[in-house]
Amino acid sequence: MIKTVIFDMDGVIVDTEPVHRYAYYKQFSELNIEVSEEMYTSFTGFSTRNTFQALKGSFPSIEHEVEDLIKRKRNLFNDAFDTKEDLYLLEGVEDLIKDLYNSGIQLILASSASKVTIERVFTRFNLHQYFSHIVSGEDFPQSKPNPAIFIHAASLSIAPKDECIIIEDSTNGVKAAKAAGIYCVGYNSDHSYMQDLSLADLIINNFSELNAEKISQLKA
Repeated sequence: MIKTVIFDMDGVIVDTEPVHRYAYYKQFSELNIEVSEEMYTSFTGFSTRNTFQALKGSFPSIEHEVEDLIKRKRNLFNDAFDTKEDLYLLEGVEDLIKDLYNSGIQLILASSASKVTIERVFTRFNLHQYFSHIVSGEDFPQSKPNPAIFIHAASLSIAPKDECIIIEDSTNGVKAAKAAGIYCVGYNSDHSYMQDLSLADLIINNFSELNAEKISQLKA
């Protein structure tokens, strides 16, 4: 019986990708680099640090230190996040979160986002009350598909990892979940652009396909 659900955040709980995209591409323009759609998509699930480390490897013209690049990106993101009014939780996810919580299933967040970004999202949408733990990718040297973040999240579970599931929407996230040896639900939403979820144990197109009763009976 499943006792813990580990959620990704971006693309699963809230779609902050348009805000991230705006901030990244504004910064790319400042750095005078041209990042293709294919390259940008390959960074899905990466932390900001890992993204800039990869970019510095691809563009020798970037002379800034990674930490300075991260600070600039976060400033651009935060300015856009605070002024963007049309930012909502993804359809059906709030009902699912409440159903799981009210059914006694433990909820853990494991997101590649920074702690600052997670805090902004959780405060804006009043989500702290439902989650027992929050794990940020900035605490790990390697991003998804490295499984470290999910292995750590599962270690915080009230149950062994074979009684946990992960909900992910990205290629790298699904790979990380499977590398961690944890049952993965792939969320194939309109925001999962160019993402390959084929390794997931179960693929859904809408959160209405899930509820606490169904999840509790999934076989890891």
